[in-house]
Amino acid sequence: MLTVIGAGFPRTGTSSMKAALERLGFGPCHHMVDIMTNPARVDRWLPLAGGGDADWEHVFEGFRSTQDWPASFWWREQARAYPEAKVVLTVRDPRDWYISMQTLIAGGPARMSAEEPPEEAVMLHGMLRLRPVLDHITAAVFGSARVFREGLPDEEAAVAAFERHVAQVREGLPPERLLVFDVREGWEPLCRFLEVDVPEGERFPHLNDAASLRATLDRLWGKGTFDSPSFLPE
Repeated sequence: MLTVIGAGFPRTGTSSMKAALERLGFGPCHHMVDIMTNPARVDRWLPLAGGGDADWEHVFEGFRSTQDWPASFWWREQARAYPEAKVVLTVRDPRDWYISMQTLIAGGPARMSAEEPPEEAVMLHGMLRLRPVLDHITAAVFGSARVFREGLPDEEAAVAAFERHVAQVREGLPPERLLVFDVREGWEPLCRFLEVDVPEGERFPHLNDAASLRATLDRLWGKGTFDSPSFLPE
């Protein structure tokens, strides 16, 4: 049963949010990394690539919260399925987000379109199987002719899509059910919204930056494993 639904785009602090939600007792939190580390979960998402319906209880079996694509793309459907759940829309400066997303796609999906990942890169092979779902999301967000591995459209079009998404989430939910949140704000607004205590003496988790993202992608390409939480794709 989901209690917190993430509605933010990738590269808006989603891995930091995953760690924060789990620390606050709203875990496990479903994130792209949970698909990459358990490729069998890909099958739960594939019906959505063709516009089919999802059995959300099956998709999120064992999870209490969500972050990141593919889950956050279907925030509206999850909000209807779990009317008591609260929704957190993670945001950041959209032009910084654009640069970060380009780094993510160039280091992973675009690279996979040029060469096959090595056999031991099991997580990347899982991503290959998820490609129809990511292509569906990319076409819906950025335009029907675009697929995920091609990267984003030009900066102005991508920023417009980001801002359009933020506006749609704001308009689609009552304000008491939605938190628009920049992870740089720290624990206080998140804990207030979720009605839990701020962890005493603990810094809010910040697990990723551009340098560690590049290291993550190189590590996945070679070994296909994560060594620490800092290797979560934000």
